Amino acid sequence: MGILWFLLVGIIAGWLAGTLVKGGGFGLIGNMVIGVIGAMIGGFLFNFLGVSSGGGIIWSIVVATIGAVVLLFIVRAFKKA
Repeated sequence: MGILWFLLVGIIAGWLAGTLVKGGGFGLIGNMVIGVIGAMIGGFLFNFLGVSSGGGIIWSIVVATIGAVVLLFIVRAFKKA
């Protein structure tokens, strides 16, 4: 059941990040990939900053979305260069 929650959080976070940064999603698979990679980036950033993860699905979505937004900004910066 854990992998299912992980993928669900990835889909939601990828869609939210796509909506916040670009104005739209990237499709189911694209949202999932961006959200899952964003979750790893967000987890690293929050751990690096010393912010404790309270746990729960909402907190996981917030962390993954922030990480996905950071990922999208990085991708955009490389596309412009």
